[in-house]
This record gives sequence, C-alpha cells and structure tokens, in this order.
Amino acid sequence: MIIYFAFISGGSGTPTASTTTTTSTHQHTAAETFPAHSPLNPSWSGNGKAVTLGFGGDVHFEAAVATSLAKNPATALGTTIPQLFAGAQLRMVNLETVITNGTCPEPQQKPYIFDAPASAITALKNATISVTTEANDHGLDCGAQGLSQNLAISAQTGFPILGIGATSGQAFAPYRVTINGQRIVVITATQIIADNLVSTWTATPAHPGVASAIDPTQLVREVQQVRRTADTVIVYVHWGTETQACPNPQQPPLAQQLVKAGADVVVGTDAHVLLGGGYLGSAYVDYGLGNFAFYDNTPPETSSGSLILTVVGRHVKAAEFRPATILAGLPQPLTGQPATAAVQSWNAARSCTDLSATPNSTVATMHGETVPFVAPPSSATTTTTPVSGNSGTGSGSGSSTSTTTTTTAAGSHTGNSTTTTTPPAQTTTSVTDNAG
Repeated sequence: MIIYFAFISGGSGTPTASTTTTTSTHQHTAAETFPAHSPLNPSWSGNGKAVTLGFGGDVHFEAAVATSLAKNPATALGTTIPQLFAGAQLRMVNLETVITNGTCPEPQQKPYIFDAPASAITALKNATISVTTEANDHGLDCGAQGLSQNLAISAQTGFPILGIGATSGQAFAPYRVTINGQRIVVITATQIIADNLVSTWTATPAHPGVASAIDPTQLVREVQQVRRTADTVIVYVHWGTETQACPNPQQPPLAQQLVKAGADVVVGTDAHVLLGGGYLGSAYVDYGLGNFAFYDNTPPETSSGSLILTVVGRHVKAAEFRPATILAGLPQPLTGQPATAAVQSWNAARSCTDLSATPNSTVATMHGETVPFVAPPSSATTTTTPVSGNSGTGSGSGSSTSTTTTTTAAGSHTGNSTTTTTPPAQTTTSVTDNAG
C-alpha cells in the first residue's frame, strides 16, 4: 500500500520533498513515506503562493442587528467587520440562524429559535463575508420547511451556506475556491445538536438536516477525500461547551482525527467565549472563536475578534488574532492597551489546550490520510454537564421564556422562544452539551 501511494499525485503544484514519519502502535514501529508530488505530503506548498484566510465566530440577526436589518440590509452589519478581515482573501463565519422567507414555518422544541429573512444575505455580502456555515444547533430551528427555504435562498442569491442539505451528501459538500492559484477547500460539521433533535436534525442519504460530527466518521472521510485534490484543507466545526473557556473532552480527539486525516486548519465556535488557538503539529487549530455579531452583552461573551491565517499550501505561515469587543451586537476593533491586553488573554487561553504557539512536526500520517476512517468506540463518549433553567444562555442569551412562539414580518424578527422545563440542580450526561 505504501508503494502504491508513493506514486499518487493530487494535481498540479510545486514538487516538494517527500516526508517520512515514524509511527508506533503496540511497540511496532514502521516508516511512512509521503508521496513527494502530491497534496498528501504535509510539505506540500501548491504553487508556492500565499493565501490569507479570515475567520470569525457566531453571527445572527437579533435585537439591535435585527432593527438595523429592517432599516437597511446593506448596512445592517456595520463597517467594522471588513476592518477585522482586512487583507483576508477568504472570510468565513458561523451563521447562527436559519434564513427563511420571513417567518419560521416549523419552530422546533428547543429553548431558542433564531431565524432571519433573506435580506440577511445582503447584509453578509456587504460585510464582505465570503462563505458561512449553518452546521450548528440552529441550522434547523424552523424545521424541514425552513431548511428548504434556506437552501433555496442560498441557491437563488448564489451565497454559499455550508453544513446543511437535503441529504448528507449536500450537507457535507465541500466549498471549493481557487485563490492565487491555490485550491482551497472548506468542510463544516457540528458536534452540537440538542438531544431531543439528534435523530430528526442529522442529515442522512435520505433525510435533510445538518452535517453531524457527533459520529465523526463521515466528516473525517470527507477530509480524506478532498485532501487528494486540495492545496489547503479547512474544517469549520461547531463544538465546545457553552461559556467554558477550555476545550471539552470531545474537541481534542476530533481535532487529532481531522489533522491526521489531512486537515491543515481546524477552527470553530459554540462556546460563545474565546478559546485558545495554536498549532497541532504543523496544522492550526482554534477551539473557539466566540461571538462575532451577537446580542450577548455580558463579558466574557462580548470578547470577540477575527483569526487571520496566512497559508502556503499545507503550511500555516502566520497566525494573527485581531481583538474586538461587541457593542450593540457588532464587533468593534480594539486598539492600544485594550488590544494588547486582549491578545495577551487570547494567548493565555492556549494554556489549557494541547496546542503550541509555533508549528511542530506533522501529526498527519499516510494511514490517516488514505485508509477509510473508522471511528473508535470512544468517539461517542458522553460528558457530564450541569443543566440550569436557562440552558440556552450561550446560544442566544435573551431572557424570553414565553410559552408561545411568535413570528414577525421580514426584517423585524426577534429571537423566538419555546418552553422547556429543566430542574435547576440536575446533572445530565450528553454528547451535545447544553445546546440551545
């Protein structure tokens, strides 16, 4: 098999030296040689030209931003997001809402329902966002009918929304773009789906839904598949535990699986606070980008910013965090001493991760990149998380607990809420944490 893969070529690109790694399993050591002229080689540089990538966290259109959207979609997300993404040639965020025709046709049984009208696409485009993901715990807030509307609006506007689909094939479909001659591929998925909705929200070959990574098999196999024909592979994951500033037990194993399969960049959101970022081997991982355009107004949920990465093929040459704070729902760039302190705090968050400030030897393997991934039994292990009466705090911290769900005209929607009853001192065991 090693001899066979030594001759694999993933397409045009600058030839690079083969890379040999040594792996050890049960005291058995074997040398692996990566093909020199293929993106399967961690030393791959493509055509040698740099590409700058920009990533932000959670975006929705509630409260003050909903009011701005109703007044003028073109200016609803303000002028600061382009500043935070200045220089980035690909700009991506997590869209923490459903895009519908103006009403929510099938509100789901969950604490927080977010939907926005099609005019939100205008706002995203004018904020210079290139691509978004809805592989999250709000992607099906308005049910299958809302999802259908969402997909239609994405198609009609030509604006890429990843992570949702009429089938799992569509939900996991990669976003491909060529920048400076470099082939960039983005795949998205979520580890967070409310327990009562996992079966109805998970996309399958015959069922619409979100791309789920609760079982990581399909996500990792998609990475293996695109690795052969991409210069840079990016995975954007909805993961983490709300308001927890360190990775939960599910995050590092998934990051390891994705990087071993050939991901060069792994980033994500869900905690609504900033988590640490750094290198896992030669790949770059960020465990939590926090909020970006969001109505949370209590620190640390207001801590925000953009992650700017410079890549040359599979090499992450530079990483920069541009700090911001959220005011009236929008990120405001920080300068001077507040910016310095925010960056120091962001760097300090790396201390509870398995990441480093500088790149190290690759953890990718030929086996990991080419042999179809099978999830180990521990991939679906559960964690114990406390449950409070406001379990949706991180996914929309509005205080509404009305027993009725309301819908409003396009452009004037505010977060809907449906009632759930949760004993205040209870502990639950769940792979989906406290998804709202």
